[in-house]
Amino acid sequence: MIQVYIRPTSEICKSILNRTIQDSSNIKKLVYPIIDNVKKYGDLALNTYTKKYDYADVKCIQVTEKDFDEADMKVSNQLKKSIEIAYQNIKCFHQKQIHEETPIEVSKGVFCWRKMIPIEKVGFYIPGGSAPLFSTILMLGIPGKLSGCSNIILCTPPNRNGDIHPAILYTARYVGITRIYKVGGAQAISAMAYGTESIPSVYKIFGPGNSYVTIAKEIVFQKGIVSIDMPAGPSEVVIMADDTANPEYVASDLLSQSEHDPESYILLVTTNNQFWIEKIQKELKKQFLDISNKQDIIEKSLKNSKIVIFNSLDECMTLINQIAPEHLIINCRNASYWGEKVINAGSVFLGNYSPVSAGDYVSGTNHILPTYGYAKCYSGVSIDSFVKKITFQKISKKGLKNLSECVNILSSEEGLFAHKKSINIRLKNES
Repeated sequence: MIQVYIRPTSEICKSILNRTIQDSSNIKKLVYPIIDNVKKYGDLALNTYTKKYDYADVKCIQVTEKDFDEADMKVSNQLKKSIEIAYQNIKCFHQKQIHEETPIEVSKGVFCWRKMIPIEKVGFYIPGGSAPLFSTILMLGIPGKLSGCSNIILCTPPNRNGDIHPAILYTARYVGITRIYKVGGAQAISAMAYGTESIPSVYKIFGPGNSYVTIAKEIVFQKGIVSIDMPAGPSEVVIMADDTANPEYVASDLLSQSEHDPESYILLVTTNNQFWIEKIQKELKKQFLDISNKQDIIEKSLKNSKIVIFNSLDECMTLINQIAPEHLIINCRNASYWGEKVINAGSVFLGNYSPVSAGDYVSGTNHILPTYGYAKCYSGVSIDSFVKKITFQKISKKGLKNLSECVNILSSEEGLFAHKKSINIRLKNES
C-alpha cells in the first residue's frame, strides 16, 4: 500500500522531499476572469457564480439573525459542549501570546519601543459542503478577536438550498462573528479583496480552500490588493518512530491525514526493521476497512505515501528538517529530546498520546499551518498574524546630541547630506 525505502541514497532522499506539483495554469485561466468580473460587477457577478458553481439562487447574500437562530436549534447540545471546550483551550493558549512591550532606553535620552496594533479589517474563508470546517472558525476567530480586530467578516459557500451549514453559523456566532456572507470559491476571495455592494473589502484574508480558492488568494496577494495568511498546499504529516512507537497508533495517524486530500504528503521515517514495517502495513489495511467514508481519497493518498528506514534517528531528523512538514509526530524514546532538534516544522506532536487530531480541534494550538516546505520561513496562525507592530521613539535634545556625531559620519559616507542637516539644525545653538 505504501512505498518503502531502506537506507535511501541522497538522490532518493531528494526525490522524497518533493511534493506533488500540480499544473495550475488551467486553474489560473478560470480564476483570473472570476476575480476581474467580481471587481467590475460586484454582487451581480457573485450571484451569477453562486448559481453556476453552487447551484444555489441566494436572495440575500448576508446571513440574517433568523439564519443564526435556526442554526442554533439544529446543533446538538453535545456538539455545543465540544465547541465550548475547544474554544476555552484555544483561547487559553492564544491569550498567553499577547505581550505589551515596554520602552527601552537604548542610550542616554533615547527611548524606543514597539506597539502591537490590530489589523482593522480581516476576512475569513471557511469551506462548506461535505466537510464544513467549523473548527477553522475557532482557529481564526479566537486569535482575531483576542488581537482586537474591529471588523471581521466571513465568507462560506451555501448549499443548493442557499443555506449555510448550521455548525458554521453556530460556531461563528459563539466566537463573536456575525457578518457572514453566502459566497464561496474564487469569487469570495475577490469580493473580500475588492469589496462589492454587500461585502466590504478587507486588508488580510485567512483560511483554507480548494485549488481555486488557493490560486485566487495568491493572485490578489501578488496584485498587492490584500495580504494573506500564508501560501497553502495539501495537508502533510511526517512521523518519526522508533521501537517504542505503537504500530496501531502510527497507522491511525497516517490514515487520519490521508483523508484530507488525495494529494496529502504522508511520510513515516523510522529506525525499525522490516518486521515492524509489516505490522504497520497490516494495521493500515485493517483500519482502512473500518473506515466508512472517504476511502477513495485515502487510497489515492496512501499510494503517494512513503516509509523510509534509516540506521539512526539523527538521519531521520536531518531529512525531516529538510522537508519542513506541516505536522511532525515524534513517537520515540525521549521524544522531548528529539523535539529540541526540530528546526523546520509547522507544529510538533511529542509521544504516543499526542496525535495531530488533538491539535486539529481542541488541544489549544492553531491548526492553520504552513505546508509545502514553507515551514522553513513561515509560522502557523497566531496572535501575531492579526497584528502589525509599529515602532516608536522619543529622543531628548541631549540624547540627539549624543547621537549626532555618529549620524553625521554615517550619513556623510552615504552622501545623504540633508540627513546630516536635519540633525545639526536642531543642535545649531549648542556650544
